[in-house]
Amino acid sequence: MRNVSGQFHYVCQLASTLLSLIVEAGCYLGLCLRPSLTLAAENLFLRKQLALYQEHQVKPRRATNATRLALVWIGQWFDWRPALGIVKPETFIGWHREAYRLFWRWKSKPGRPALPKDLRALMHRMALEHPTWGQERIAHERLLKLGLRVSPRTVRNYMPSRSVRRIKEDP
Repeated sequence: MRNVSGQFHYVCQLASTLLSLIVEAGCYLGLCLRPSLTLAAENLFLRKQLALYQEHQVKPRRATNATRLALVWIGQWFDWRPALGIVKPETFIGWHREAYRLFWRWKSKPGRPALPKDLRALMHRMALEHPTWGQERIAHERLLKLGLRVSPRTVRNYMPSRSVRRIKEDP
C-alpha cells in the first residue's frame, strides 16, 4: 500500500512539474510576440521589484522543480550571471547539472534487453536434452546453424543448473 501511495505522489509531482513547464512555455511564447520595448519595460519593472526584495532582505520561497528547470532553460538563451539574484551561481550550476543528469537518466534505459522467451526456452531445452553439451557447443554449433547469434556466456546464464540436469537424467 505504501509503495502505491509513493508512486501516486511521484506521478502527481511529475504532472504538476510538467503543467508548470507548459504554462511557462506558453508565457515565453507570449513574450516572443511582444514588442521589444514592452519587454524591456517589463524586465526593468521586475528587476526593480527584485531589488526591493533584496533591500528588505525578504527570503524568497524555495524554488520548485518546475521553477528550477524553467530558469535553467531560460538561462541557456542569455548570459545569466549578471541577472542572477535569488541564488548563488554555484546553486544555479548545480540545478543545471541535476537537470542534465535527469535528462540522461530518462534517455538511458538501464541494462540490456532480455532475450526472447522462445530463445531462452530453446537453450534450456537443448541443455536438458543433451547434458554433455556445454555452453560453447550450444552457442556455436547449434544456435548458429539455426541462424541465431548468441554468446556462450549468454547461453551459460540461461542454462539450467547441474542439479536440475541430474534430476532429469535419473528417471
